[in-house]
Amino acid sequence: MKALLEQYREVTPPGTVDFLRQLGRRVEGKQMLHVNSTRYGGGVAEILHRLLPLMEELGVKTRWEVLTGTDLFYRTTKSFHNALQGMPQQITRDMYDSYLQVNRDNAKSLNLEADVAMIHDPQPAPLIDARPKDAKWIWRCHIDVATPQRAVWQFLRPFVVRYDAAICSLPKFAQRLPIPQFLVYPSIDPLSDKNRELAPEEISRTVEGLGVPLDKPILLQVSRFDWFKDPVGVVEAYRMVKKSHDCRLVLAGGTATDDPEGAEVLLAVQKAAGIDPDVHLLVLPPTANLEINALQRAATIVFQKSTREGFGLTVAEALWKGKPVIGGQTGGIMVQIIPGMTGYTVNSAEGAAFYAKRLLNNPNLIATIGRQAKEYARERFLITRHLQDYLGLMVHLCR
Repeated sequence: MKALLEQYREVTPPGTVDFLRQLGRRVEGKQMLHVNSTRYGGGVAEILHRLLPLMEELGVKTRWEVLTGTDLFYRTTKSFHNALQGMPQQITRDMYDSYLQVNRDNAKSLNLEADVAMIHDPQPAPLIDARPKDAKWIWRCHIDVATPQRAVWQFLRPFVVRYDAAICSLPKFAQRLPIPQFLVYPSIDPLSDKNRELAPEEISRTVEGLGVPLDKPILLQVSRFDWFKDPVGVVEAYRMVKKSHDCRLVLAGGTATDDPEGAEVLLAVQKAAGIDPDVHLLVLPPTANLEINALQRAATIVFQKSTREGFGLTVAEALWKGKPVIGGQTGGIMVQIIPGMTGYTVNSAEGAAFYAKRLLNNPNLIATIGRQAKEYARERFLITRHLQDYLGLMVHLCR
């Protein structure tokens, strides 16, 4: 069997694997630590599951630690997540105290020894208090903190500025900081169960097994049930399209272990969907990677109608499968969707419906945009490019 990295030669741009091996030799034997707040659910955990074995193969001794917290801690960090993306939140002194106490407790129980540590998002940011001597620590922010609720950012900033560097997903997501900042796009793994090629019979068997017939065009959104993903707006767009095109809507998602709002959002979507037999709400576990892959490949058009977004890896997944994507004009979606080339960006349900109808009226346009979308994803959003960025940053910090 081929070494893991060799398996990427056929799907990545020429020269990628050889360049990664050269970079790996520069940091061989170094120890790298990743810390986040959940092992399953959400894009961060998904990337780490796929990225760490590749780093190990290149000689980087890599570990992944996960915070353990209370219900109050997770409610607090969800409020932080919303507040940092501009949604006003009421955060009490008890919530701040719980956040700090959970980090202090984890600092005592987690193994934080490494040459380089990457601390992901606000949840574990205060672990900087426990940084071992001579270690290089990076704060990796996956969300848009450009226009935060000021009180929350002022609370977090004293922790962030003590890191050796920060990484954001887009330049416009960043705050001014007195430490070096780097740009790293998130990525997808083209060989994972969520993104690998599927035979037509595997697609049909999997999708129909989920209760979704393949008898008409499918409009699809894959996202955890979150207000910022605007699933209710997707239902509204579908109803406008349905007036002129017989189609189905599939909303597939779930919740992450660190997101207590998912059930509330799901109830709102169920109410919006009503009893329409052509609307399918699929609550999937975090491990339903094959099912998501099959749904994306079976879809005619993919939505990602977010009103706020970090990067939005479901867009990259759909592009890789050759699907036109209609996405919200926000965050990393605007880097992935080139209007008229890989899909369309919109600010309303009406706009989403307009472009969906345009595509359904022109199958050749769907095919053309799909081909362009796949090549765009190949060049910019595969895990091998992500690995290259992290290895390059390690080389820089460990000089």
